[in-house]
Amino acid sequence: MISTVKRVKKVQRRHRRHPAVFPSSLLDMDRRRAGSIHGMLMIFAEFFGYSSPFAGGVGGPRGSSSLFGDNIYGSIGGGGSTRGTRFWGSLFGDDIFGSMHQGLPRKVAPAENKLLCSLEELYKGTTKKIKISREIAHISGKTMQTEEILTINVRHGWKKGTKITFAGKGNKQPNFTPVDLVFIIDEKQHNVFTRDGNDLIVTQKVTLVATLYGLTVHLTTLDGRNLTVPINNVIHPYYEEVVSTEGMSIQRDPSKRGNLIIKFDIKFPTRLATEQKSGIKKLLGPWH
Repeated sequence: MISTVKRVKKVQRRHRRHPAVFPSSLLDMDRRRAGSIHGMLMIFAEFFGYSSPFAGGVGGPRGSSSLFGDNIYGSIGGGGSTRGTRFWGSLFGDDIFGSMHQGLPRKVAPAENKLLCSLEELYKGTTKKIKISREIAHISGKTMQTEEILTINVRHGWKKGTKITFAGKGNKQPNFTPVDLVFIIDEKQHNVFTRDGNDLIVTQKVTLVATLYGLTVHLTTLDGRNLTVPINNVIHPYYEEVVSTEGMSIQRDPSKRGNLIIKFDIKFPTRLATEQKSGIKKLLGPWH
């Protein structure tokens, strides 16, 4: 910068002495050149705090300072020299990088709801339609309420605890991602059967006489069939009759099913007459 000013002054002196040799156009050219350089240096001084962009280079008067301050990365992150911060702040605002992080929507925990299904529905599969109402809040403070019908295809063999997720179908708040809706399968209590994994369990009430003479169990299956199960063995309190492939549908393989387990609740008499005791003793013999 100093050498440029000296050059202009030198040309001015020569122009005054010899106007024909040093025309004013040459003087104007040097003035414009000096002005443009001066303008550039003023810009550097504004952004970086010193006029020369290379003043802070290795061996320069400012030691180890770099073009964008002591540490360009520290300046971006908020630490280090403030020169880089002034530079980026002048171009994009006071805190461009902080604003970028603040602008990212935050994740919200999903909203979970139970979806009750009967054993018949889980045995055969079904389609459920659920009407939902959601609120969408805007930055302005206005809230809009919308309604939608969701369709859930319940597959045969689904178990309690199975989750179905509808991404972004919940409420929406400013600066947050829309809430995910999660439906969790739950089983309704059945009048006849209880479920244990892929097996179905039924408890049949029987009399003491039936346990000795045998009986036939009649059931209506979950798909509406009439099932007849003859019991030919002597029934004791811990006896279970297992009927294969009459249990729940298995999701992985539609052709397979679990077992049907029949348990027995034996009704013992509260008292016996003398004649009844004698008859039982005679019937059973001495083996007891």
